[in-house]
Amino acid sequence: MEKSHTNKRKILNDPIYGFITIPNETIFDLIEHPYFQRLRRISQLGLTYLVYPGAYHTRFHHALGAMHLMQKAIDVLQSKGHTISPEEKEAVCIAILLHDVGHGPYSHALEHSIVNNLSHETVSYLMMDRLNAEFDGKLTLAIDIFRNRYAKKFLHQLISSQLDMDRLDYLQRDSFYTGVSEGKINSDRLITMLNIADDELVIDAKGIYSVEKFIVARRLMYWQVYLHKTVLAAEFMLVNILKRAKELANNGEVLFCTSALKTFLYDKIDKTDFEKKPELLDIFARLDDYDILSAVKEWKHHDDRLLAMLCNQLTERRLLKIQIATEPFTEEQITEKREKAKQLFGFTDEEVKYLVFTDRITNNAYNPKKETINLLYKDGSIADVAEAADTFNIDAMARTVKKYFFCFPKECR
Repeated sequence: MEKSHTNKRKILNDPIYGFITIPNETIFDLIEHPYFQRLRRISQLGLTYLVYPGAYHTRFHHALGAMHLMQKAIDVLQSKGHTISPEEKEAVCIAILLHDVGHGPYSHALEHSIVNNLSHETVSYLMMDRLNAEFDGKLTLAIDIFRNRYAKKFLHQLISSQLDMDRLDYLQRDSFYTGVSEGKINSDRLITMLNIADDELVIDAKGIYSVEKFIVARRLMYWQVYLHKTVLAAEFMLVNILKRAKELANNGEVLFCTSALKTFLYDKIDKTDFEKKPELLDIFARLDDYDILSAVKEWKHHDDRLLAMLCNQLTERRLLKIQIATEPFTEEQITEKREKAKQLFGFTDEEVKYLVFTDRITNNAYNPKKETINLLYKDGSIADVAEAADTFNIDAMARTVKKYFFCFPKECR
């Protein structure tokens, strides 16, 4: 990277935390990079604004907020006598800054429709490696920490664990922009209570109630925001729009799309293609929400009736009816709705599956089988928060709740 005389110690004004400081030149240059600037055009909550009108914040906001919390967390741990070098601090801040850099537009919809076996985590790894080459190896330590290959495991846990800076930011941010107050947490208190024991991230025992509140808030945000039934209906409609467009493209149909979207719509691309063709990463980096939304707007007028119908309904918020149940829906229920839809709209057996479908959702706010949130007591003993909690039943929060949903056109009620 060329040396610049620009002042790179910038201060940003964030609606959640107030002033956020960009700590050094490398991080400033990463933020200025097109890969990161693209996150301004990637919504944090996808189509959630169809339910909560204020939910228009982006992954750019979230990444900066998570970096801000990381700086505070490192300062707290250093104040408690734990050795973290300036190089490690910079690296862990870079790692959290870039943790979402590989997200595509409407990530989960994209991953389940027009690309095969390609997660946003994989793209993030590829982008980090590319950036590391551009920055002459300055990101090597950050990548090692991000991939949990560094000796100090607690640094990775600050990025990815059940109480990491990613979750602390998105819960607060999503709660703020949706207006769902049940998701509000006290990140200052939680960060102040951070500690390290046996190279593991822990919470000082007196912070137990803040941890309990965090777990409950996460559970409620999943039901009220991330897995809200109307949001599910909208997101699965978008999945089916992209799947139908992909099907038409495979059959040689001409579809309006940007050059970046065209590559992924008309070609069969998976993880191995990214490894064989490095130029695909730059094409992917040109994809953002605008590519998808402009295509959906134009496809409203396509000759394919099914595609046009789905696009019209999504853009005009005439969403599919959705029902939620604790038991799977029966084949009889599904068949009945599909027959009604065929009669009403004249679609084939295959086409009607885009309008009438069922799937399941799960909510697991705390998963002690994967990793625990441990409390550190003054005598040096450690206990899992689920065992120590007395205000709420954290064991209940640790159980995975499964629910099933059933979508169909409102005309089929």
